Amino acid sequence: MGMTIAEKIFSRHCGRPVRAGELVVAEVDFMMGQDGTSPLAIQAFRELGGERVCDAARVAMVIDHSAPSPLEGVSNLHAMMREFAGEQGLFLYDVGWGVCHCLLPEQGHVVPGDLVIGADSHTTTYGAINVFSTGVGSTDLAAAMLSGKLWFKVPETLRLELRGTLAPGVYSKDIALFLAGELTADGATYLAVEYGGEAISSLSVEARFTIANMAVEMGAKAGLMQADEKVLQWVSRRAARRPAPADPDPDASYRGVLEYDLGGLTPQVALPHRVDNVKPVEEVEGTPIQEAVIGTCTNGRLEDLEEAARILAGRRASPEVRLIVAPASRQVLMEAMEKGIAQRLVEAGAALVTPGCGPCVGTHNGVPADGEAVISTANRNFKGRMGNANAHIYLASPATVAASAVAGKITDPRRML
Repeated sequence: MGMTIAEKIFSRHCGRPVRAGELVVAEVDFMMGQDGTSPLAIQAFRELGGERVCDAARVAMVIDHSAPSPLEGVSNLHAMMREFAGEQGLFLYDVGWGVCHCLLPEQGHVVPGDLVIGADSHTTTYGAINVFSTGVGSTDLAAAMLSGKLWFKVPETLRLELRGTLAPGVYSKDIALFLAGELTADGATYLAVEYGGEAISSLSVEARFTIANMAVEMGAKAGLMQADEKVLQWVSRRAARRPAPADPDPDASYRGVLEYDLGGLTPQVALPHRVDNVKPVEEVEGTPIQEAVIGTCTNGRLEDLEEAARILAGRRASPEVRLIVAPASRQVLMEAMEKGIAQRLVEAGAALVTPGCGPCVGTHNGVPADGEAVISTANRNFKGRMGNANAHIYLASPATVAASAVAGKITDPRRML
């Protein structure tokens, strides 16, 4: 019997063949914590008797969720991270570097075939480049920093075959939202999801990150794609380590195989207050909005900003809408400046905030008022996600968010292409 991508990656990291359902202890290639989780991990590391991390070259800490700090208490936690990273010689990405899930692939820390953990649920993002990457708790991160290993239950795999060619005005975010609506928020709980088919292979690597990022919104442990030539070239420009891609065997055993033809897919919108409360944009057009957000680890990459700028070219955001743009990294912001994308966004009325998580997490930037409606490229819209449980968050692609910002209401982006 053949193996899935997940089974192959775990087998390599355990030094023996392993199958779905087995409890294993595996060597971890890279590990990461952000400013919402690293302080607890540092504390747990000390409580476990840790003096030195197993390998400083395999650990990064990223200050991205509340960056710059909005509060004295948060500033003290950031200081703790800086002190620990300096003491241990870790990679530290301080305020302004960007979102952890953009930085790790961008800075070459992860390559195809890796096993990676992060103390953040959207660590599934790197599955787009054939990495088994998953979110863990702060205590698990501490144990891995100490030992270089962690225990896992090898997950079963759900295979998604995505067929067809996306129509103009439809993007990878629309695929991710559509799948969340189809499978529901717990439809893939503790499964690895394998994405395949021409609808995936036709996408850029940046677009694939969006889909893998939102695998966790279906409950998945990981969201995995094969490392085709696009991926290998993308990685080779950023990483020095040699990749070891894992492809699924033709006779691999899956929990299930689902096929979807996406040729007729239209722009999708997730309605409050669940990510799986998804409707075609046609069904919610005209809903007034007061804030529009473009960015986050889901859609803050260069091509996302470029697509928004294309919609906004020659237009301005409605005076009744606050348009906030958070580039996913400093490098993305620099490239957007060099290409004139940032200028077009600002000319359209956008407020650019520090590269990082921005309004998504709800700790500082862009907290909406009671009763306000926000349309965002983020990945979650439950009550309180952006800092106010009395606001209403809609999720959509950068194009849909940009078009809606101009119109002052949820709008089909195909009207402005």
